Amino acid sequence: MMELRCVIAVIRHGDRTPKQKMKMEVKHAKFFHIFSKHGGFKTGQLKLKHPKQLQEILDVSRFLLDEIRHKSEPDIEEKKSNLEQLKAVLEMYGHFSGINRKVQLKYLPHGRPKKNKSHSSSEDDYSGGPSLILILKWGGELTPAGRIQAEELGKAFRFIYPGGHGDNPGCGLLRLHSTYRHDLKIYASDEGRVQMTAAAFAKGFLALEGELTPILVQMVKSANTNGLLDNDCESSKYQNMVKHHLSEAMQQDRDLAADSELERSIETIAPTRARSLVHSLQLIRNPVLMCETCYELMHRLTDCIRTRMGEPGSHDIELYHEETWELMLRRWSKLEKDFKTKSGQFDISKIPDIYDCIKYDMQHNQKRLQFSDTEQLYLWSKSLADIIIPQEYGITVEDKLTISQGICLALLRKIRGDLMNVMAPDESTHRLNPKYSKGVMSPGRHVRTRLYFTSESHIHSLLNVLRYGGLVQRPNDEQWGRAMEYVGSVSELNYLTQIVIMLYEDPSKDIQSEHRFHVELHFSPGAICCLPEQCSGPGFRPHSRNENVTVYFV
Repeated sequence: MMELRCVIAVIRHGDRTPKQKMKMEVKHAKFFHIFSKHGGFKTGQLKLKHPKQLQEILDVSRFLLDEIRHKSEPDIEEKKSNLEQLKAVLEMYGHFSGINRKVQLKYLPHGRPKKNKSHSSSEDDYSGGPSLILILKWGGELTPAGRIQAEELGKAFRFIYPGGHGDNPGCGLLRLHSTYRHDLKIYASDEGRVQMTAAAFAKGFLALEGELTPILVQMVKSANTNGLLDNDCESSKYQNMVKHHLSEAMQQDRDLAADSELERSIETIAPTRARSLVHSLQLIRNPVLMCETCYELMHRLTDCIRTRMGEPGSHDIELYHEETWELMLRRWSKLEKDFKTKSGQFDISKIPDIYDCIKYDMQHNQKRLQFSDTEQLYLWSKSLADIIIPQEYGITVEDKLTISQGICLALLRKIRGDLMNVMAPDESTHRLNPKYSKGVMSPGRHVRTRLYFTSESHIHSLLNVLRYGGLVQRPNDEQWGRAMEYVGSVSELNYLTQIVIMLYEDPSKDIQSEHRFHVELHFSPGAICCLPEQCSGPGFRPHSRNENVTVYFV
């Protein structure tokens, strides 16, 4: 009889607020002082996340705005509007707690390249004098809905363990854990939304009580020390080349799905011939016209927000997660401005952000927004994002494997080590002492669980390795073929996507037998938060405690 020995799961974070970013060139001596103080000149760039560091940036922005306000000719080159937005974002929530904002500084010895001169090497083509590029990132926080999703998934996850069904569903895992027969470790990257997802999952998984912060401190290990789950990798240059090629392919003003063009389009954009990619190409047809349609719908949306802001009592209407109408308008106006350049071309890299924002507003703000074309903008932007997002991790099989290796090699090695440790157990592992096993029906049962919570990049990379890395050497394996056909039909790896590896052992087989151990791979594309009628297939669909949030796990 097969016994479950090990469960390894790699899980994406839950529902989050839209990620936002602002870039500005700064030259004031106070910014250079901060850059030097924290060792920025050693590498040419600097990341600031800690409250004291962010407070320093906020103090500088306040000082410069005060100088602009009170001096007729201040010696300040920074734009007032940029400084005001920098100050507004850093002052949000009234305090620096959690990991919800960060600032990056990059050193430019000759200043920022002038527009349309980025490929020249002449010093005359730069803005003059050394400067810093300040990149402010905010948003991307786990929402209340995301916490509920993660906690519900944790509860559902108990069912895969022995004793998960029957009269007391899910209690088998709790009995294992409470009797020292469950070796559990939870890892998370250093992003706040990922860590809080891990804590909420642990709360549901182990039926814990109380707030998430103590659970996070006690149960979740940070994995940022060895690059295990974070995305600082050497494949970024290769990935940028792929993104450039993808941008050129999606700037073609012609019908890519016409009978005479479809085969060439597939070879250029989707050579792996995944069903979801081909379907999206046929839906988009002309990418330039589709982008123009999305742009017009975004323009209508910003007009709708302005109209709602001008209505009596609009400020009494609360948007989701304490967002104001002004912040929503700024979010969409910036996307509208950045999406279509002055030359008339579309910036394809903004499509994931557009889809991210409309998915968020469709799920959380649709009734308050009252925008009639919300669903249309969602569907069209999704069709574009369903090509752009997965193909940014490689267009050809070779691309996908090269980029995936750079992103998740450390995680792959860790997973292999987890499995090998179970197959050749260490005698020092803590187990239930048989002397104290009275009342325990299976005292010899011991399960090792490793849970890795991370972001979308690791999920795409790990899935690409499993699909294209030669895991199954039998090309005619019917079961594997069906599984890969299903994975190829999945258009989006949504919040709480899971890749689960389960290792079983048959103790009756010889220790050297290749039949002693059995491995199962499980995959779920995560929560479906919009248009649930499009959801098909079996899966777990819990009822949310929040009537306004419906959560689906396929």
